[in-house]
Amino acid sequence: LQTKMEYEWKPDEQGLQQILQLLKESQSPDTTIQRTVQQLSTWHSESDFLKMFVFFQGILITTIASKGELQNWPDLLPKLCSLLDSEDYNTCEGAFGALQKICEDSAEILDSDVLDRPLNIMIPKFLQFFKHSSPKIRYLYKPEVRKNVCRALVMLLEVRMDRLLPHMHNIVEYMLQRTQDQDENVALEACEFWLTLAEQPICKDVLVRHLPKLIPVLVNGMKYSDIDIILLKGDVEEDETIPDSEQDIRPRFHRSRTVAQQHDEDGIEEEDDDDDEMDDDDTISDWNLRKCSAAALDVLANVYRDELLPHILPLLKELLFHHEWVVKESGILVLGAIAEGCMQGMIPYLPELIPHLIQCLSDKKALVRSITCWTLSRYAHWVVSQPPDTYLKPLMTELLKRILDSNKRVQEAACSAFATLEEEACTELVPYLAYILDTLVFAFSKYQHKNLLILYDAIGTLADSVGHHLNKPEYIQMLMPPLIQKWNMLKDEDKDLFPLLECLSSVATALQSGFLPYCEPVYQRCVNLVQKTLAQAMLNNAQPDQYEAPDKDFMIVALDLLSGLAEGLGGNIEQLVARSNILTLMYQCMQDKMPEVRQSSFALLGDLTKACFQHVKPCIADFMPILGTNLNPEFISVCNNATWAIGEISIQMGIEMQPYIPMVLHQLVEIINRPNTPKTLLENTAITIGRLGYVCPQEVAPMLQQFIRPWCTSLRNIRDNEEKDSAFRGICTMISVNPSGVIQDFIFFCDAVASWINPKDDLRDMFCKILHGFKNQVGDENWRRFSDQFPLPLKERLAAFYGV
Repeated sequence: LQTKMEYEWKPDEQGLQQILQLLKESQSPDTTIQRTVQQLSTWHSESDFLKMFVFFQGILITTIASKGELQNWPDLLPKLCSLLDSEDYNTCEGAFGALQKICEDSAEILDSDVLDRPLNIMIPKFLQFFKHSSPKIRYLYKPEVRKNVCRALVMLLEVRMDRLLPHMHNIVEYMLQRTQDQDENVALEACEFWLTLAEQPICKDVLVRHLPKLIPVLVNGMKYSDIDIILLKGDVEEDETIPDSEQDIRPRFHRSRTVAQQHDEDGIEEEDDDDDEMDDDDTISDWNLRKCSAAALDVLANVYRDELLPHILPLLKELLFHHEWVVKESGILVLGAIAEGCMQGMIPYLPELIPHLIQCLSDKKALVRSITCWTLSRYAHWVVSQPPDTYLKPLMTELLKRILDSNKRVQEAACSAFATLEEEACTELVPYLAYILDTLVFAFSKYQHKNLLILYDAIGTLADSVGHHLNKPEYIQMLMPPLIQKWNMLKDEDKDLFPLLECLSSVATALQSGFLPYCEPVYQRCVNLVQKTLAQAMLNNAQPDQYEAPDKDFMIVALDLLSGLAEGLGGNIEQLVARSNILTLMYQCMQDKMPEVRQSSFALLGDLTKACFQHVKPCIADFMPILGTNLNPEFISVCNNATWAIGEISIQMGIEMQPYIPMVLHQLVEIINRPNTPKTLLENTAITIGRLGYVCPQEVAPMLQQFIRPWCTSLRNIRDNEEKDSAFRGICTMISVNPSGVIQDFIFFCDAVASWINPKDDLRDMFCKILHGFKNQVGDENWRRFSDQFPLPLKERLAAFYGV
């Protein structure tokens, strides 16, 4: 280290020994360290002492500062700040390193009055810190220091945004320069600043005047660098025959089955926790300037919405039609990054852009083809909203060709994009099913390991999207043999079973009786997987040093596939259940300490209740207390599935549900009244309360007033279906038992009734009876005053359908 120094400096031997002694003592739990820190502040040769510390790269200072607390060493920060001006590189960098760690460890105190708010001095100091007098330092060592300053500013932005505000103009200007730094590590560190700032509420006002400079910088950062292209083998076009290396395949986690309601097509969607990847080169480098710039642009598009377009559109024109493929590729990425935030403003340009992108799907560069797949998937929602022949058909045709591309990266991007298109298009795809299946089945013989896993997902999503339309002999004949062949090849310990089981679960649900010829071996293997995992878990609990803990994902996926079979086969699963010990296994799973296992077992319980209640009924006395203890909204999905299962059981049990009502009703009423409860859980809770009231009105009706308002508001948005039907019958029955429970919130009941498109005749009669009963009780004049509060569509609907 000494040879690196610009000035030959030797530490004082005695001082050095004292430091070493201090280091030993710093590990001691007693109060010695406090006294020593006090001594430090009165050390005679202070600068020599600090130099020695800096010589040790600043780590020692921070250890002492964090243990002895900064206020016990008041001269430390001013001294370190002054050392930043040193001509000696090691001193300068050591001081900065120490300051950076102090910022990390002691962020709170840096902004407190205890130390007279050191941030007020430190931030301006950091900003002028680059006008260093030593040319050698400016030339050789700046990147590392620049990177540290950028990182420190990003950290401060996260912890003390308000302290940066007075200097924000200078900081933004500085960060704009650094985001264009020659050193990519510095540029990446600076680019994080925009991503962090975009997530702060203050962002919109702070950045608006800088957008004309910032947007071109981010867009420029979205180009592949030369090193990216080398790492991504960007010059290799055809690699489909090269087997994948195992490290290419990221571990994939199964997302347990959550039972959700079918929503009305009114644009209301569930919170999507799908992490929409920025683009498809994430296996090489997890995070680079390109991805960070794209992510920042995506977040900014969501902040500024269409106000961003005047800054983007002129750039896009230039990029999208550029003769250099790298530039054109970055333009396509930009178009995808702004899709979510700027969708409204982009609509006028899409009739021209979508055909251009569809053309880019056959570009000669694989990296252009792959990013085009991703960008088109971001506009799938709009494509599907247009007449199918205009964009959907040509897009689908080209994407299917790309699924069979000779480049593995393109295959992967096309398969993922096609899955997104399937989710958006749903039954619009039915006319093209033969062609789609033809392509997907051919891909089985073509794909290497990694893409095969993505292919399962595309097939499962197709089954979810078209449902029973898949149940045709010719489709089953195409699809099932390759799936069953893979199923037979895989061992019970192979994690490739996860995506295959998920895929089969969707296929079984869609094919319904069409899956019967394949169901027995699939059912049996799932039961075996559950049994094996439980046995392994028991051994591990008893003797953890001798037996490894099992991977419970095998059990979770198997339970979910059994749910899919029960849902698809209905009563046909009865014999398989009768011949197996699945209910005993399920009883164990329902008490597992892993939430995802409980979640999937409750979904299966609900599905078996619907399919073959005769086998579930003898276990109800054991199951109900467990369901009651799982009505805990801390685990949203577990609670959701337990709630749904209780509703299904109550419909089958009828009046025999009576003894179990006290185990569950209070928790359900509490959940429906909680603020910020997710929509799916609210809807399932409302349906279950309605169903409990349907079978045991005397037990549930007394609590009507406590839940009627949230009950009505959460069920007005779901489609007419069996579950909604039974829930509304329950609420009507409870109102007839306890009419005063609804009086205060009658307008909400009216609104919920009006949400029905087509209720069954006897349910319509129940509505009529309640509405007219209320009107007769209050009299025409009061009813008129009451109904004048209604929004006009509600008033008209009630008059037209129910004559009130």
